[in-house]
Amino acid sequence: MSEGSASPAPTVVKLGGSCLDELADAWWDDLAEHARERPLVLVHGWSKPLKRLSARYREPSAILRDRYGNQSRWTTPEVIDDIRKVSAELGEEVLGRLERRGVTAERLLGSDGLVSAGEGERWWWRDKRLVELENLVGPITGVDPAALKALRPGHACLVTPLARNALGQEVNTDADRAAAALAGATAATDLVLVTDVAHLLIDGEPVRRISAGAAAEFRDKGATGGMRKKLRAAGEALDRGVERVVIGSAPVTELLAARTGTVITRT
Repeated sequence: MSEGSASPAPTVVKLGGSCLDELADAWWDDLAEHARERPLVLVHGWSKPLKRLSARYREPSAILRDRYGNQSRWTTPEVIDDIRKVSAELGEEVLGRLERRGVTAERLLGSDGLVSAGEGERWWWRDKRLVELENLVGPITGVDPAALKALRPGHACLVTPLARNALGQEVNTDADRAAAALAGATAATDLVLVTDVAHLLIDGEPVRRISAGAAAEFRDKGATGGMRKKLRAAGEALDRGVERVVIGSAPVTELLAARTGTVITRT
């Protein structure tokens, strides 16, 4: 890149908490190579690290379902503390992997002025009844990209997707949807959702390419669990100006080249 030329648009990569342990050295080599060409924003999940931390996070009662059928981790101040703990350990590992490959890196908490959240749902199913519960979660309402001022090729920002609501509370947010919001706010052309499955499956068959409309239809009628959230995040990213979203488990350059995974575009 010549002196004074604009930095290329960043790539936003969401690292699924369930698959981080499974990513081989070659996967990280590939990510570092991509980061030398494009600014990189990483967003991480924490599902598996939390489950390793305490057996209570492996219990069905740790997950709530709202009146609309959406799932959420039951988040108390103690859970926020545990998320911060496992995220700090995870962040140290991820940053170390990149820095050993020649990519400088920093970790940012979304709740430190980067990500803001709205009021969360208060009614949740418990013992087959809808009850009002205090749950420190909230939908993302804004991203201040000024906190990502260090974005440049050869440098990565790792974001822990906590947020701050209007009351000043630190709240849990969905990592896929946080990645979508960050991609839109940073004018990223690509959002990569790295997970533990190779493709979106419809009727048991892998889908290589799908439009946003068809993905939304499947999300509402057939998708379940984590894939439902990923498809919602994909739609939100595309609505925010991202050109394409790729879901898969392969190295990032393989996914971006559409050699594997599922590519979602507006049309």
